[in-house]
Amino acid sequence: MATEKQPTVIKKYANRRLYHTGTSTYVTLEDLAGMVRKGEDFVVYDAKSGEEITRSVLAQIIFEQENKEGPNLLPVTVLRQLIRFYGDSMQALVPSYLEFSMNNLSQEQQKLREQMASAFGPGAFQAMEEQVRKNMGFFTEAMRMFSPFPQPASANGEGKVLKGEKGEDTSDLDTLKRQMADMQAKLDKLASK
Repeated sequence: MATEKQPTVIKKYANRRLYHTGTSTYVTLEDLAGMVRKGEDFVVYDAKSGEEITRSVLAQIIFEQENKEGPNLLPVTVLRQLIRFYGDSMQALVPSYLEFSMNNLSQEQQKLREQMASAFGPGAFQAMEEQVRKNMGFFTEAMRMFSPFPQPASANGEGKVLKGEKGEDTSDLDTLKRQMADMQAKLDKLASK
């Protein structure tokens, strides 16, 4: 029967120094952050009172990480929302929800990394370009529905080439420009009367 490994005991002294009882050395918050990243479990006790202060030390590590140069993990909006939950009727649900969400994120982390790697691989830009084309097609079709000028719909959303008044090829944009010019001429005629 396998026994579960006991968490490492860290003692915090009045001078704010952290003592790793497993290695008999002093450690820093950065060292503790490294232990967390490696999956090493630890508990922190106040050396004088014996009170467990793991939560406050972990919060201090997060504070230190958030103050470092570079991108932050916790956006201001998230921090504000967390503060709003204190004292709220939902406060009791938040810890279990956050724990559940973080566990799921951790379980899916490898899948996310593989998807990110494949997304930014050789075919990623072609896929993104194709999606942009599709989105523009949807946008163009939606704009046609609200356009005051009748225009023939195109199957691919890229603009159908039409024959102009003199038989030349024109795109939807050229047709729209011509129609706008005709309207402007009519408005000018009305304004001069």
